[in-house]
Amino acid sequence: MVDTEGVAQSLQGLATEGVDPRFAKIDEMSSYELASLMNETDAEVPQAIAQQLPFIAKAVDAICERMAVGGRLRYVGAGTAGRMAVVDASECPPTFSTPPELVQAVLAGGAPAMTNATEGAEDDEAAGAEAMHIHDIGADDVVVGVTASGRTPFVLSAVSEARRRGALTVGLSCNRDSKLSAAAEHAIEVVVGNEVIAGSTRLKSGTAQKLVLNMISTIAMVRLGHTYGNYMVDMRVLNDKLAVRAANMVSEITGATNEASRVALHSAGNNAKTAILMIERDIDVDTARSLLSRADGRLGKALELDAS
Repeated sequence: MVDTEGVAQSLQGLATEGVDPRFAKIDEMSSYELASLMNETDAEVPQAIAQQLPFIAKAVDAICERMAVGGRLRYVGAGTAGRMAVVDASECPPTFSTPPELVQAVLAGGAPAMTNATEGAEDDEAAGAEAMHIHDIGADDVVVGVTASGRTPFVLSAVSEARRRGALTVGLSCNRDSKLSAAAEHAIEVVVGNEVIAGSTRLKSGTAQKLVLNMISTIAMVRLGHTYGNYMVDMRVLNDKLAVRAANMVSEITGATNEASRVALHSAGNNAKTAILMIERDIDVDTARSLLSRADGRLGKALELDAS
């Protein structure tokens, strides 16, 4: 039997559940008035994140330490929070050419929950712990729990099990002093306040979660050598648009003509870092790949190595 009284008590006082009198008349507003109001309240999100930057940076530093020795990154969430996690994780392979198993999201209810409401899955504590077993979470890995309320049973159970297994744990929530913060080693609490529609955490809370996840994945990939300056040199060339983008990037970095960049990319199997090395060092593809291997895939370091 569901302990509705206990759930009600756990939600009481949460910023994400409050009713803000500023928004009491939204059903009487014009579309423009409501869009203006939402835009105004959305502007509060970056301000809330700014207050958490020291904690975000500390968590990312710890994440990079684990990933540098082969650890994997797992986001765990339910509902909107879990879907934000899926979106962020799914962008890592095409953006940074990471193997699919490196960064993944664990969504309560599984793949069907991405497009269909399975919100009851968030209460399944056993499934949260079991997910960590299925992913074989170990001491080198990182598990980031994502939940607006900071009390989602599926997420709490997963984070607790991951920590028991020795993994680094991070909790991202939108309430202060949450249960998730207590369960994780690193707590990030982006308190965005009451939503325009009371309790609809797909709004400011969802935006805050995606922005912080952007920071976590992007900074980690930059720190791990997947960019050169601010160039996305590890991108995968999967379509015509990306082929043009890759050729332009190689030309901008090396000063070569666009045609020369396209030829080098073709020889390099569309690997931009290899193509850049071939042009900059005037070397063949095998030598370029060898340099990258010696440099652990870091283009800046590879450019400084002796090719002989």
